[in-house]
Amino acid sequence: MADRPYLVPRLSSPDYIPVLVELCRRERIDLVFPLIDPDIPVLAANRAAIEATGARLGVVPLEAAAMAQDKWLTTGFFTRLGLPIPRSWLPGQLDPAQLEYPVFVKPRSGSAGKSAFKVNNAVELAFFLSYVRDPMIQEFVEGPEVTTDVYCDVEGVLLGVVSRRRIEVRWGEVAKGVTVRDDRIMDACSQVASALPAIGPITVQCIVRDGVPHFTEINARLGGGVPLGIAAGVDGPLWLLARAAGLPIEIPPLGAYRTGLYITRFDESTFLTDAERAEVPQMMKGHVAGDPV
Repeated sequence: MADRPYLVPRLSSPDYIPVLVELCRRERIDLVFPLIDPDIPVLAANRAAIEATGARLGVVPLEAAAMAQDKWLTTGFFTRLGLPIPRSWLPGQLDPAQLEYPVFVKPRSGSAGKSAFKVNNAVELAFFLSYVRDPMIQEFVEGPEVTTDVYCDVEGVLLGVVSRRRIEVRWGEVAKGVTVRDDRIMDACSQVASALPAIGPITVQCIVRDGVPHFTEINARLGGGVPLGIAAGVDGPLWLLARAAGLPIEIPPLGAYRTGLYITRFDESTFLTDAERAEVPQMMKGHVAGDPV
């Protein structure tokens, strides 16, 4: 739902950035930030063109975007910060016969939990290492999974941190969750934000085993469960918009949010007629109204 919707080229199209730049100029956009993983490196690589319109880009630097996109590089980043991680290997760095099972295989560059598998033995490992594109292996860490939303403004100033335990996940996105607070996670996320450096929203994921958070991933965008953090008192999107618009906004102290607040989600459908869809402005070169996008 938006003030004015536009159909634009696909992210992979060479026309995507020119169209986005034109929209920023036309609509006098103040702030642009990513919503899905593939957005991040494309926006980061085109920061100069976007910000030349007067808009500010709420996305991490290109080097940080590449690191967050590659989960193997992310484990090295966490290690350099001194944060606990699951033991991790590339396929040529281990002996399947000597490995302690189960383990977890996932693509180095993945999203929404796709192609991520629990592996129970050497036979399964051989199969999934051939099945998963560009895989990495991690020890299987059992425990609550916690996702933390971290907000920095476009100058990199840390605004807020809010953690939520994932109770149920569907297609890689939280369907049920509850807000929690752990000072170790909060401190680690502050370290991560400073070291990236973070600009705009990021999420940091960890699994808590025997009371110790083991850090696994960074997503340099808003998380799917962000409505829970907003409801708990960390309204990062509002703070980012207010800062971008130059409006005064009161931001609570770090960690001041409601814990024990639950979310459960359901699907909602939106319906458009051909006539209603035809009213959406077309921003694609050579696009014919009514063509699938």
